[in-house]
Amino acid sequence: MKIALAQLNYITGDFSGNVTKIIEVVRKSRDSGAELVVFAELAITGYPPRDFLEFEDFILKSEDAVKQIAAECKGIAAIVGGPSRNLTGRGKPLFNTAWFLSDGVVKHLTHKSLLPNYDVFDEYRYFEPANEYQIITFKGVKLAVTICEDIWNTGEIPLYNRFPMDELVLQHPDLVINIAASPFNYHQALIRKQVLRENALKYKLPVVYVNHVGAQTELIFDGGSMACDDGGNVKEALAFFDEDFRVVDVDKSWTGAVPASEIVIPEKVDDIGVVHDALVLGIRDYFGKLGFNKAILGLSGGIDSAVTMVLAAEALGHENVRGILLPSEFSSGHSIDDARQLAINLGSPYDQISIAEAYKSFERSLHPFFKDLPFGLAEENLQARTRAVILMAMSNKFGYILLNTSNKSEAAVGYGTLYGDMCGGLSVLGDVYKTEVYQLAAYINREREIIPENSITKPPSAELRPGQKDSDSLPDYELLDRLLYQYIEKRKGPRELEEMGFESALVARVLRMVNTNEWKRYQTPPILRVSPKAFGMGRRMPIVGKYLG
Repeated sequence: MKIALAQLNYITGDFSGNVTKIIEVVRKSRDSGAELVVFAELAITGYPPRDFLEFEDFILKSEDAVKQIAAECKGIAAIVGGPSRNLTGRGKPLFNTAWFLSDGVVKHLTHKSLLPNYDVFDEYRYFEPANEYQIITFKGVKLAVTICEDIWNTGEIPLYNRFPMDELVLQHPDLVINIAASPFNYHQALIRKQVLRENALKYKLPVVYVNHVGAQTELIFDGGSMACDDGGNVKEALAFFDEDFRVVDVDKSWTGAVPASEIVIPEKVDDIGVVHDALVLGIRDYFGKLGFNKAILGLSGGIDSAVTMVLAAEALGHENVRGILLPSEFSSGHSIDDARQLAINLGSPYDQISIAEAYKSFERSLHPFFKDLPFGLAEENLQARTRAVILMAMSNKFGYILLNTSNKSEAAVGYGTLYGDMCGGLSVLGDVYKTEVYQLAAYINREREIIPENSITKPPSAELRPGQKDSDSLPDYELLDRLLYQYIEKRKGPRELEEMGFESALVARVLRMVNTNEWKRYQTPPILRVSPKAFGMGRRMPIVGKYLG
């Protein structure tokens, strides 16, 4: 059977745009000789639709979209993801469904069974899990259609249901088709490939897998759709971070294949280029899908703002990213020079606005209350907030979206000023540790110097007081990031961290900083997710609590 894999970039709630895109590919697939075209999970609505699913009008529009797509499915069949109503009278009002469309009508509905309810996923809030499993016979081929995690059988017992494939295989299917909405993190592609290979080998069936591509606020979908034979060998692989289309001919050569070699999943993927591409896509889609095209950011001469500006310039075009140099009396001359040189290297517009006058005005206003108390944190934060006021004014006046430049290390330990350097419409590096920011800078400079070398090599500093360095307040970033990674991504508690060799005083100090600054992170902009555990929607910690583990 000739099957078209349609890896598309959808917009959540844009029924007109999504349907138009889907119908165009249905026609393209038919013209290419395909008998069946496969789209991603919840392609009709975009993923994740979240509480849009609670609106009756949203569901009505989704149903109308299915009818429009079905009317085009003549001479070809389609599998497309979308919500459907639960008419049983029991449980949640909706199913997460794969619609099988053929001969201009709906021929079959396959509902998702294993609804994820962890990290960024909250499907059990909206959908009822399926408890019936039925293969689809099309042109003499028996299709086992599954939805995303319904194929992720790693041997663990499901929380509230059976594994669909364990039931479907009893009906002797010829082929597995899995439609997915699997977001990116820096080792997800390897995990997916291993899962598909393991399932192909376990059930001795070829597997066709179609994923989303594109960013939806924090979530970045990397695509990576693929098809493999019953030995787990990848026969066709679609692009990462871009729309793609491929027709595969699943024939007898896809069965009885030699088993693929085992894949070992590393703790982290070292290819920082993948993270770079994910962040560029995340910025581009965040702006494009909101209808914006211009960004502004504070350009300090440091590595974080430099990397953020380069990524934004790649995503939006160098002419659409404006850097604002905001020196104070504590800013070093080389920082101003480095910031200016970066903008020149990129060919991006930049301006210099001193905060000295505005900051002194605030100081005068506060002097009757501060009196002769020594210079301290309040004055440092006042500088950061003065910069934020100027940046937001420029944003409002000229229609820019302000980019936040804080990294994950700083966000983790609260090393930032709320309503100051933590403000913005999008956090680009909020899921990238400081040591990884250096890796991104090296990757950006791999062919020529874009980020000035001095921005990379000088000691990190907020430059809010004379001679200030990050190391005055924080452990060395190499050490800090290793500890943070084990605590945040790997969820290792104090005892486990100490057993790994981290000093008990360091563990107590860092974990206290992380947990007592949750209130700050609660008020930060959306963070582009590139790790398995990002701050924001996927990490739900209490703001008020005593546990330091």
